[in-house]
Amino acid sequence: MMKRCCLLLLLGAVLLLCLCHESNAQLPKKAIASARKEDVKYIKCGVCEEIVKQLTRQVKKKKEKIAPKKLTELDIINLAENICNLKKEEADWLMFFDLVEEGDKLKLVEQAEEGECNTECRTLERACQEVMGDHDTDVAEFMYKGNVQRAAVSKFLCKDLSKACVGKPPPLPKNRETGPPFSPKPSKDAEMERIMRSMSDMPGAPGMQMFSKEELMKRRFGSEDEDDDDEEEEDDQADQKFTNVAKEHLKKSRSASGIKEQAQAVFGKLKSGLKEAADALRYHAGKFWYGSNGSTKDKRITKSTPKSKSVKSSKSEL
Repeated sequence: MMKRCCLLLLLGAVLLLCLCHESNAQLPKKAIASARKEDVKYIKCGVCEEIVKQLTRQVKKKKEKIAPKKLTELDIINLAENICNLKKEEADWLMFFDLVEEGDKLKLVEQAEEGECNTECRTLERACQEVMGDHDTDVAEFMYKGNVQRAAVSKFLCKDLSKACVGKPPPLPKNRETGPPFSPKPSKDAEMERIMRSMSDMPGAPGMQMFSKEELMKRRFGSEDEDDDDEEEEDDQADQKFTNVAKEHLKKSRSASGIKEQAQAVFGKLKSGLKEAADALRYHAGKFWYGSNGSTKDKRITKSTPKSKSVKSSKSEL
């Protein structure tokens, strides 16, 4: 029963990968927001402190998860390498923060739910990557040696290595453009994206994207014209687009079917050819063997000849 359940789960995961791959092949990619590089210097120290907080939590969680097995240095290196990569689940924390202006400072404010990854989310990722840089292995080694207290790790990364918290950040310019507001992500979308990030190391998974039903309809049929009052005409256009898409899929399926039939024909010919070659090989091998050692038929004849002579001689004696 357990094997059957595991097999069903595996088949479900493979099906999900195939569906996502097909969606990516047919639909345009989502627009990815870009980071505001000029804001990185204002948030470096706050981001560094948050990196330390998240990393120490994840190391502790990983240690409890694999107990009684001992946590290795490589385990910590993997966490440190992925802590600033939004494509990995270790960096999920970046989507729970909003950048808020307080006077001449730009601060990280943690939110209760995951938000859409807009410009501020990408800016946080950029700042995180600049702070961590090539220090991930040094931090992992430092923590592996038993330095897992936040204060110790914070001093090591934020002051000794990256210098992110050495001195005060510069004040915000008065004419700085305010960033976009924090936009909570629908819980279903957030859950699906977490699943995709957890599957990022599986073959074929990198580069895949998830789309909501509304996005699929919008990308497939186009957006509705709000100024058009003729609903019947819109329905006809949607039906025509749907028909075109159906024809396209039918054409592809027929093409795939034709390829399958061709492959089966080639395989049949190949199988027949291999059988003929095997028969010919057996024939020539037998011919070579009998030619070099004498045929079994000749041996039986030579053995039977003396017996026939002995029978005749015995009869003559009688």
